[in-house]
Amino acid sequence: MNPAIQAMITMIVGIGGCIVYFYGANLLLDKVLFPAKGPNAGRNINRANMIRPWLFLLPAILALGLYLAYPVFATLRLSFLERLPGNEYAFVGFENYTKMFAEPKFTEAMINNVLWLMVVPAASTALGLLVAQLTDRLPWGNVAKSIIFMPMAISFVGAAVIFKLVYEARPVDVAQIGILNHLYLTFGGDEPQQWLTIPFWNNFFLMIVLIWIQTGFAMVILSAALRGIPEETVEAAIIDGANPVQIFFKIKIPQITSTIVVVWTTITIATLKVFDIVFAMTNGQWETQVLANYMYDKLFRAHDWGMGSAAAMIIMLMVTPILVWNVYNARKEMR
Repeated sequence: MNPAIQAMITMIVGIGGCIVYFYGANLLLDKVLFPAKGPNAGRNINRANMIRPWLFLLPAILALGLYLAYPVFATLRLSFLERLPGNEYAFVGFENYTKMFAEPKFTEAMINNVLWLMVVPAASTALGLLVAQLTDRLPWGNVAKSIIFMPMAISFVGAAVIFKLVYEARPVDVAQIGILNHLYLTFGGDEPQQWLTIPFWNNFFLMIVLIWIQTGFAMVILSAALRGIPEETVEAAIIDGANPVQIFFKIKIPQITSTIVVVWTTITIATLKVFDIVFAMTNGQWETQVLANYMYDKLFRAHDWGMGSAAAMIIMLMVTPILVWNVYNARKEMR
């Protein structure tokens, strides 16, 4: 079947199924189970209204259970097993975790992930905040914001391909197509550099890709927060003689701290799960391994389901506290 036709049929069936489900659920509640007539009409209406939200949430709960909760428990179970010949499994307890922590590649992945966590959220949030503040003062600020936000529309793999071309190196006697090497030679460099193979620094060249993408996200959220600051507080600071720098750091930032934290934690979660950029640009070579790429190598290359699942659980354990804290703060603000 033609993929376009298949996609169209899928959309029609999906949307039609939702309409039929919600219409049928209302019909079942109001006409069959709890009819709004007779001596118990008031009680039936209350009962139907109590059940209705849960009936509407049921498809989402089932989908989350099937595609989110079940894989978590299945992965946890696999992390305590070893795959044997003949598709059989043996319980090995924490042996997979012990072997994983003893591997130099896992240590390298952990160190690199910590490095990514220290640099990417801070740089993306700071640049997003700076751009949001500066573009609000420009008559063509909306155009600038659109350009800066544009990388958010590009997939991580697409962005990785773009920057791989930026870092491309050709022989010294050949015209350079990589922008970075062209600039390097123009300003006195002796020969083109293989930027992605330079230990330690190559991690920063990879981080630039994610910062380039996430800065637009941070800018949009923080720009909205800055516009929500009451003008009275800024005007009062100006009357008291505060300069623009003092207004920014002592008046505006304290009022949008909660938004900055939300942006920071959101980018932190995306950074913890980074895979596409590393996979497409270095595949974890030259000391650029990260946890998600390590997990992929174990699961789909080495076919070591136990250690791959253990790596997945480590990633989940690192993400979960941030998620819980983020949700807690969001609920506290809504009260």
